[in-house]
Amino acid sequence: MQLPEMELLRSVLALRLGFVVVCLAVVPPAVAKFVVEKNSLTVVSPESIKGTHDSAIGNFGIPQYGGSMAGAVVYPKENTKGCKGFDEYGISFKSKIGALPTFVVVDRGDCFFALKVWNAQNAGASAVLVADNVEEPLITMDSPEEDGSSSKYIENITIPSALIEKSFGEKLKKAITSGEMVNVNLDWREAVPHPDDRVEYELWTNSNDECGVKCDMLMEFVKDFKGAAQILEKGGFTQFTPHYITWYCPQAFTVSKQCKSQCINHGRYCAPDPEQDFSKGYEGKDVVLENLRQLCVFRVANESKRPWVWWDYVTDFQIRWLDSKKIEKCMGDPNADSDNPLLKEEQDAQVGKGTRGDVTILPTLVVNNRQYRGKLEKGAVLKAICSGFEETTEPDVCLSGDVETNECLDNNGGCWQDKTANITACKDTFRGRVCECPLVDGVKFKGDGYSSCEASGPGRCKINYGGCWHESQEEQSFSACLDIDGGKCECPPGFKGDGVKSCKDVDECKEKKACQCPECSCKNTWGSYDCTCSGDLLYIRDHDTCISKRATEVKSAWAAVWVILIGLAMAGTGAYLVYKYRIRSYMDSEIRAIMAQYMPLDSQTEVPNHVSEDHA
Repeated sequence: MQLPEMELLRSVLALRLGFVVVCLAVVPPAVAKFVVEKNSLTVVSPESIKGTHDSAIGNFGIPQYGGSMAGAVVYPKENTKGCKGFDEYGISFKSKIGALPTFVVVDRGDCFFALKVWNAQNAGASAVLVADNVEEPLITMDSPEEDGSSSKYIENITIPSALIEKSFGEKLKKAITSGEMVNVNLDWREAVPHPDDRVEYELWTNSNDECGVKCDMLMEFVKDFKGAAQILEKGGFTQFTPHYITWYCPQAFTVSKQCKSQCINHGRYCAPDPEQDFSKGYEGKDVVLENLRQLCVFRVANESKRPWVWWDYVTDFQIRWLDSKKIEKCMGDPNADSDNPLLKEEQDAQVGKGTRGDVTILPTLVVNNRQYRGKLEKGAVLKAICSGFEETTEPDVCLSGDVETNECLDNNGGCWQDKTANITACKDTFRGRVCECPLVDGVKFKGDGYSSCEASGPGRCKINYGGCWHESQEEQSFSACLDIDGGKCECPPGFKGDGVKSCKDVDECKEKKACQCPECSCKNTWGSYDCTCSGDLLYIRDHDTCISKRATEVKSAWAAVWVILIGLAMAGTGAYLVYKYRIRSYMDSEIRAIMAQYMPLDSQTEVPNHVSEDHA
């Protein structure tokens, strides 16, 4: 049986898609770079080994990106390497109701990493820690090449796993065997950077669909993930980029039959033969051409501001509305003895940059420049992408029940809440809840988010009366909330108290000595008072006095008379002015007529002289 140490080497150097490589080579980077993606492991107890350590995320199963898991660690007395089923030894790792999940430590060696995890999963383990058997830097546990036996369990591993250093593993095992309770916390919340409200991710793939289990898994993933990917892209939440790996043919073999059938552009861009048979079926160069076509479909779709169309094309290979001429122009001449600009960019991009290692295996998913580890499955990948958003900026698809647990549903997440107004400081995020005073209808609440949140600023009284006292009685409502001076609570007139918890009615009849005139009778009401006068008197509140209703009536009568008199005076004045105007107009016209008989006016035509006929 092949040793597990060879798995990593093969995963780095081989194509990982079941291809037979004939005379092909990966473009050699200046310095090969394979990055081990890590998550943190914190020992909570016992005190003697308490602390935080790095662990290497396994390249299979489902790491809980963006989340964490607490568990109790066990080390089996038998089958310590986990190469056989634990049921053969009568061992079960299923947790009892109410107990922490079980994390199993197994030793490295004798069988594949993935098989160890599969056996532990079948026995009820929630996570597996593989203790290294040599002192060395952490490496990535990879899955073996798929064959008939391994493919049955690799795709069904659903628990996370991690490799831990030998020295740390020895401490864990020693504490467990000595009878101590060992509790740890596996944390993936920082496994993917989350600097802002947009996630950039890329999928390194290949258009070949004739390579067995890996290709079937990839195609299934693309179909399943299409819907979520397009929602994220259309909403502007993500920026997705597809990439394709190609290889080159060494100069000495460019004229060989193998390289001619597997390469374009005179051996510069190659892919292994899909059927591993050069005499039939599709050739490697067909795969390269389809890779190039899919790249151009994405480029043309991106230029058209609809990059999500790429997912439609790769799932049904229909170009739809895209301009086929643009795509053909983008692809260039595959027979040219020169570089293809697009494929050259792809080969350059394979070289690791920043925190990302070289892309040497297919498929590879990169999220915010970190290589994803684990099963290529919709839910698992969506968790990794969602963990790349800054907290509280995740789109709704990341907060759905099948992706994460809403911690605000359990006792409001321990945050402040106002049940009366249905307001809470608990905000559900992909990595957990945060207690942050809310913004409601433009009104900002201020406080620590845990024990208190108070509305502040203009409009605060609209939100649950700004946290001030309020009460309704006798079809009347009063509130102590004031928007002035940044907002404060002050009992309204007719009440006294702190304005926050209570405002009590003031008895104006006793305490303020209202309604004190001799003829007055005072009755206290909620928030005010009523004052009545004896006999035929009317109470005037502003002057705290009673007056005769007759006096009021006389005053009203005189007021009416004055109104009438003033109206008559105004009417008379108006009539006089009209009369004067008409008299003046009449006189002006008469004078003008008389004067016109003696002299022409400027506005009239001159009257001609009348001369008698001369009879002489």
